[in-house]
Amino acid sequence: MKKIWNIALAAMMAVSFTACGTDTSSETGTDTADTPVSSEGAASAGAESVSLNVTTTFAGEDGNAQNFKNAVKAWESETGNKVVDTSATSDENFKTRVVTDFETGSEPDVLFFFNGADANDFVKAGKVVSIDEIRAEYPEYASNMDDGRIAASPAGGVKYAVPVNGYWEALFANTEVLDAAGVALPDENTSWEDFLDICQKVKDAGYTPVAAALGNIPHYWWEFGIFNHQTPENHLDIPASSEDELGQEWVAGLEDIKTMYELGYFPDNTLSATDDETFAMFTDGKAAFLLDGSWKVGGIVSACQSDPEDASTLDTAKLDHFDVTYFPGQDARKTTDLIGGLSMGYYITRKAWEDPATREAAVSFVEYMTSDEIVPLFAQHTATALNNAPEVDESQFNSLQIKAIRMMSKVTSFTGAVQDSFSGECRTSTFDGMPELVTGKKDIAEAVQEGLDTYYATQG
Repeated sequence: MKKIWNIALAAMMAVSFTACGTDTSSETGTDTADTPVSSEGAASAGAESVSLNVTTTFAGEDGNAQNFKNAVKAWESETGNKVVDTSATSDENFKTRVVTDFETGSEPDVLFFFNGADANDFVKAGKVVSIDEIRAEYPEYASNMDDGRIAASPAGGVKYAVPVNGYWEALFANTEVLDAAGVALPDENTSWEDFLDICQKVKDAGYTPVAAALGNIPHYWWEFGIFNHQTPENHLDIPASSEDELGQEWVAGLEDIKTMYELGYFPDNTLSATDDETFAMFTDGKAAFLLDGSWKVGGIVSACQSDPEDASTLDTAKLDHFDVTYFPGQDARKTTDLIGGLSMGYYITRKAWEDPATREAAVSFVEYMTSDEIVPLFAQHTATALNNAPEVDESQFNSLQIKAIRMMSKVTSFTGAVQDSFSGECRTSTFDGMPELVTGKKDIAEAVQEGLDTYYATQG
């Protein structure tokens, strides 16, 4: 556990540092097919302005949305290039849009996206450029990263995406609601049965126990529901069928969600509400818990500001009512085993690569966004792939970030999300179909089998 904490602590960073650009004063290389160009040269080369199309998930409630805007402005000022930003909130519609853009030839020049199965289609089609290919021309590309922590694509095992910030998923709590219900914050010793008892007491006190939009974003509950019947050692394995031992664990996890729905622990409108609406329930003190990712720290902080884009308007007293803890475990999974990792990164598309000027701008942009100076602003209190992780300065953290650090001090493992091994179609029966599953209109085992059939049919 000490080792896990040391790794996690070294990767934590506050968001309140002042952004600064990378040093681009080095000698500029020559952009020819035969002569390698230094990556620093890429950042400063090019007299003509380039308009770079960039798509990321730094939008909406994402806590790094403003950090991204600030970094884009700084890069534009430094290089004279322009960014056409088509970023959007990460959800299934966004993933479908990205895949469709590649299919229709409308892909961006630079894409910040998942490095798992969601990217398989455009990776297999050769529409993004590998890190090795980029390094053949720009040897210093991503050289500040530990290659061992850069995830390879499941489609061929080649590395394409340069990571920025990692993530963890955990249970956020509104302690004002918990106090009103007379219950304590769940901790590392809280079992699944204890958690259900807490939810019932919250409900009896007149509050919604869990803020979740099961008809819109069921992802986190799907993931932890399944994980709760597994261990870090087998969570990333895909069942052969819904009837084998692993498949039955998937079914059991979704059955737990159905049970919670039947007990009335989700909002009355959980099947029709949007994720933004249920998040507002949580921050407005109408719901006790929110299962989400580390990126939501920034969203909660913004919800505690009278002006979401002005940190000086933060209501610290309101922020102090929020905490973050572990998702209560059952069976062999420890409560302190979390979902987490480095699941996203920056891709450079083949279309951008084939145009010399756009190639220069794209390499420059990705290097800027993945530099030692910029990555910590996005990483906050999560993991990075940087070779030189910055030291932690607790004075730079707000109260919720400090609580996240304390929560992470007892983490026993981080395991990736198994849903990242599924393409969009594989998840349809249990993601889009979640309302039918929890209301009993469709058999859970059948839905799991449908997803597995789709998965194996696409494995070729």
